Amino acid sequence: MTRREMLHAIVDRLPEEELTTAARILIALDQPADDLQILLASAPLDDEPDDDDFDGGLTEARNEAQSGQTIPHAEVMRSLGIENE
Repeated sequence: MTRREMLHAIVDRLPEEELTTAARILIALDQPADDLQILLASAPLDDEPDDDDFDGGLTEARNEAQSGQTIPHAEVMRSLGIENE
């Protein structure tokens, strides 16, 4: 059995709901490689630590939320003079 015949047999056995995914994969394999996509796919993950100077306080906010230092939504709405609907 050739590789092509083997692929045809695999596709023939796929459940109907998987055919769209299989088609997308095969179409992607048929496309010429894009240099930018190759560079982006091979780029290293961002390994810089998050800090408040970098992320605008997101790290601090996450830490506060994890430790339970949060304000309920209703209380914030009251402090702003907005009625809860």
